[in-house]
Amino acid sequence: MTPIALFVFNRPHLTTQVYERVRAARPSRLLVVADAPRANRPDDVQLCDATRKIVTSPDWPCELLTNFAEENLGARRRISSGLDWVFDLCPEAIILEDDCVPCPSFFSFCSNMLSCYREDTRIMHITGNNFQGGRRRGNGSYFFSRYAHTWGWASWRRAWRYFDVNMKAWPIARQERWLASVMDDPVEIKYWTGILEQAYRGLIEVWDYQWMFTCWSQSGLSIQPNENLVTNIGVGPDALHFKQGHSTIGIPTRELGKCVHPSVMMADREADRFTFRKHILRKQSWFREMRNTLALRTRMTRLLRGAPRQQLSGCATRPDHREDPYAGNVRDAG
Repeated sequence: MTPIALFVFNRPHLTTQVYERVRAARPSRLLVVADAPRANRPDDVQLCDATRKIVTSPDWPCELLTNFAEENLGARRRISSGLDWVFDLCPEAIILEDDCVPCPSFFSFCSNMLSCYREDTRIMHITGNNFQGGRRRGNGSYFFSRYAHTWGWASWRRAWRYFDVNMKAWPIARQERWLASVMDDPVEIKYWTGILEQAYRGLIEVWDYQWMFTCWSQSGLSIQPNENLVTNIGVGPDALHFKQGHSTIGIPTRELGKCVHPSVMMADREADRFTFRKHILRKQSWFREMRNTLALRTRMTRLLRGAPRQQLSGCATRPDHREDPYAGNVRDAG
């Protein structure tokens, strides 16, 4: 079976649930990456120790490899350096974090896709996540996407070798408005320009946006199943990003069944549009404010230039859609 890499920190109550699924899969090779306790959190010592004990006593035939940090690195450095270590040792791997609970078919799906597309450099990423709200995309068991979701995923050394957590290529890409060649929605371009700029400047504690940028820079596609195969349970006060929940948290899993390959190999624009409008854009209230301001400025500019009124339809936020002026578009996306 494909090696499994498990990333843990200080949440033994969540790690136990994920580890039980890994244990049931019985990988012949298990790689465990852990961050060290934070210096300003005395309770971390006991929690980190308890977490490490859970994942370092496999009761099945297994080669166990560990990479435990000696000082706290934070998510950005710990996960990126841990993945460097994983792919130094393994040509391909399945990756889980301590709050991502997979269903059984997640492992077989990832292994199957890793084998099927091993030599196809157009594919950079395989995810177990599906955020399409029950909408089936294409005619296969899976479809292709620009979005590389990382709550249970898999990839190859050949893809990870392009990863750069410091995003040294971003300033030139930003200057040349390169994102316009990746996506055609002005709102999406504006959003990701802002997010990637924050990631580049180290203003947000992330590694996965850098990975998304890597996949885009290589014109890489992500494989997404037509069923959700991993549930994220990491919500609450000890969560890094989702302390109060999100639309993608806690989505139930369903087994995938027999694999049917899609007939078309290209990113599903409707699926990506739905993901962006339904799940990514809506969680960013600051971006909604900026977007509404830009829409208002556009409307006022057209008015001052004497543009016909019918050309302005839909530019401003309607009173009944103040929360999300694109709500109608989201419903149409399915």
